[in-house]
Amino acid sequence: MITVTNLSKSFPMGGQTLTVLKDINLQIQRGELIAVVGASGAGKSTLLHIIGTLERPTTGTVHFYDQDMFKLSEGEQAEFRNRRIGFVFQFHHLLPEFTALENACMPALIQRRQKAAIEPEAIALLEEVGLGARLHHKPGELSGGEQQRVAVARALLQKPDLVLADEPTGNLDTHTGEALFAMMRALNRAHGTTFVIVTHNDKLSAQADRIIHMQDGRIV
Repeated sequence: MITVTNLSKSFPMGGQTLTVLKDINLQIQRGELIAVVGASGAGKSTLLHIIGTLERPTTGTVHFYDQDMFKLSEGEQAEFRNRRIGFVFQFHHLLPEFTALENACMPALIQRRQKAAIEPEAIALLEEVGLGARLHHKPGELSGGEQQRVAVARALLQKPDLVLADEPTGNLDTHTGEALFAMMRALNRAHGTTFVIVTHNDKLSAQADRIIHMQDGRIV
């Protein structure tokens, strides 16, 4: 589904160049759940951001099926992200003034889909992640684990081909983090959605279909 070829990423820093990714080559198959592991600074999050078109590579390409993602305009990339890629970050980024249901609906509302048409889909997803009784609670009324479950439901609402999750359990206690990972594993199997998850947790990464180890900007 995704082919990353000869990918490198550098940033200017204090008159010098900091190279974060070095000649990355990677293929991701549809329906996989992949864990990306490595020490802080290994380049894991940067790789995730480039695959999700949130950042541009310095050199190399990312193909989504046959589409070269960085030959698209910024507007086309934004449209692609909204429809085809879901994001879950360490910090859930829920809008505090909106309910769990409204937050889950947000990607579709941005696409100007009718609220009446998307609410049943959002409710079904929130029920699937165990929040059927919390639909009308605002983020401040939810636990950290519940807030991340809303973020996962939001990421899945547009039925994306790919979900990119950057340390989604990083701010959760061990039990809650394990429950969230198990839920994502179940969703991966139920919907066939591809998940790429950055994590420092060896116990969780061991449950993935494949583990990608990164060190000093390279896949090792």
